[in-house]
Amino acid sequence: MHQSHAPYRLRWWLALLLLLPVLAQAQDPLPSWKDGPSRTAIEAFVAAVTTEGGKDFVPPAERIAVFDNDGTLWSEQPMYFEVLFSMDEVRRLAPQHPEWKEQQPFKAVLEGDQKALAESGMEGLMKIIAATHSGMSTEDFIGQTRGWLAKAVHPRSKKPYTEMVFQPMLELLAYLRANGFRTYIVSGGEVAFMRAFAEEVYGIPPEQVIGTTFESQFQDKDGKLSIQRLPKLAHNDDGPGKPVSIDAIIGRRPIFAFGNSDGDLQMLQWTMAGSGKRFAGLVHHTDAQREWAYDRDSKVGRLDKALEAAKSGNWTVVDMAQEWSRVYPFEQN
Repeated sequence: MHQSHAPYRLRWWLALLLLLPVLAQAQDPLPSWKDGPSRTAIEAFVAAVTTEGGKDFVPPAERIAVFDNDGTLWSEQPMYFEVLFSMDEVRRLAPQHPEWKEQQPFKAVLEGDQKALAESGMEGLMKIIAATHSGMSTEDFIGQTRGWLAKAVHPRSKKPYTEMVFQPMLELLAYLRANGFRTYIVSGGEVAFMRAFAEEVYGIPPEQVIGTTFESQFQDKDGKLSIQRLPKLAHNDDGPGKPVSIDAIIGRRPIFAFGNSDGDLQMLQWTMAGSGKRFAGLVHHTDAQREWAYDRDSKVGRLDKALEAAKSGNWTVVDMAQEWSRVYPFEQN
């Protein structure tokens, strides 16, 4: 009897051995993060602040994590995606604005003149954004943004922009939330633009999305109520504007922050300046094969001063090429 059951036991053990890697992967909350210094630092920090009775324990109400968006949660090359949206909007709205044919920087956008567009600088960019982001209700703008995201594709990958998100960062957001953190976006991007997709793509609700804002006003037009967006900047949520927004809107200093550029430096510094155990991380774009490789000399997402601060402050710097087994969700692992 004992011998007759032996083959069955053997098959059972073989099946279990085959299943072990699958079970291990299913239990791994960060499958796209390779074993290495960044993953180790993240897991050690989360374990420390969530272990009740430990010296570094942080109550759930104080577990605030903030993330930049462009270059941190999704790609930002060859140009910030919101800028590409704005230029597409200029082309769409051009028939309603015949004066744009002779007016810079709109003329440069319509003619595809990259040199003239670059020469217009930040002032020209702000004119384009103001013209395409205002003069309508917030609801209409979000609707227009969602319409663009539904049909527009990235110039290199030909994938929708909402698929150009980083799979490891999606896993990190979910991992933090599973451990009692509230996750916020704190970005230089315009707030309504990000709110159009943040909940669906990142699982971050609109009230936890902080960004650059335009002035607005309440309107009652024949009983139709709306919030109208005005062509005047109210707050630039970049650089030192980020900790100002965090203080005004969240009201708590984060204990965990992730960015990728010099525009995130003050947010990371503000996070690390608090008491108790804290975490600051940078996504370092080192993967020219699967994404892009750039830092100090890039015109988009320049990483220079923040990289030096990370070295001196012992922050976590993620080497994308070495530490991520997968960059985008559409990649095979």
